[in-house]
Amino acid sequence: MPPECRVAILPGDGIGPEVLREATGVLLAVGRRFGIRFVLTEALIGGAAIEATGLFLPPDTLTLCRTSDAVLLGAVGGPQWDDLPPQLRPERGLLDLRQHLKVFANLRPARALPLADVSPLRPERIAGTDLLIVRELTGGIYFGEPRYRSRREAVDTLRYGREEIARVARVAFTLARTRRRRVTSVDKANVLASSQLWREVVEEEARRFPDVALEHMLVDTCAMRLVREPAAFDVILTENLFGDILSDLAGGVVGSIGVLPSASLGAEPPTVYEPVHGAAPDIVGRGIANPLGAILSVAMMLRHSFGLAREAMTVEEAVARALQRGLRTPDLGGRAGTAEVGGAVATAIIDAEGSVPPARAGAALDG
Repeated sequence: MPPECRVAILPGDGIGPEVLREATGVLLAVGRRFGIRFVLTEALIGGAAIEATGLFLPPDTLTLCRTSDAVLLGAVGGPQWDDLPPQLRPERGLLDLRQHLKVFANLRPARALPLADVSPLRPERIAGTDLLIVRELTGGIYFGEPRYRSRREAVDTLRYGREEIARVARVAFTLARTRRRRVTSVDKANVLASSQLWREVVEEEARRFPDVALEHMLVDTCAMRLVREPAAFDVILTENLFGDILSDLAGGVVGSIGVLPSASLGAEPPTVYEPVHGAAPDIVGRGIANPLGAILSVAMMLRHSFGLAREAMTVEEAVARALQRGLRTPDLGGRAGTAEVGGAVATAIIDAEGSVPPARAGAALDG
């Protein structure tokens, strides 16, 4: 771990600033408890950046991210920018950031939290669920060319190259070695040529990991099994579009997409951390957004970027304690507010050592 941990904070749009306020409060609480110096610097991205600078990813933001150890992002987008051409909308800020930072593997864990009564599935069905979706992030139909739209038709291209598949497969197999050593590779190889290549390359990479079991599964079958027996999965490896859809499904299985964190990593730092949920414009400013996805993204940051496994576990345990106390935002069937939940998690981290509750996050931000 470096003498100081430099984190770029990109609140973005919608509920992004609200949930990141609580996430940074938790990060600073970890620093106080364990004596770690976190240097947090805010910058603009997405719609907020467009309004201030005319650019969805200002050069200063990109420079900050490149010189930081990690990036923590809230959300981008909103209906006020829907009339902009696709290449100028706030979402391009996030897509371009990922491309500039060369992150290609999106990690989306889904665990059974103390929320059994919130899940639409029976408690015994979700018990023991602890899966990790490894989603390829920079290829597939979101980026393939050609793409165009006319009044009569529209075309999107689903394209993958061998190395794009191989590198994300290596990430999945490597992470599986730290878990239960099982990878489920999800595709649509009975129909799509790109999926046939995907399956072939994944098989090649699997030979380098003889201690990890590999199974192939069609995406429709995987969706069904996620609902029927989610605890059967360990690591799910899949392409961009399928991973996007399946991770939202996993959020529904464990209770809410609001509790899902994510990490986007490349061959070199920094890694980008963000909650899976979007900007949620319908609840902006109401103080009811769920901050747990952002807070658990902080736990992922502590573990993956700084090697602080004990500290990450402390955050995860504090989240579980808050939920056990019944502190739930409306998406989880409760009445607690964003600040109440975030403050409870931060206080639980400090109180475990008998100290005083932490100061709120905003005052400690640099920049």
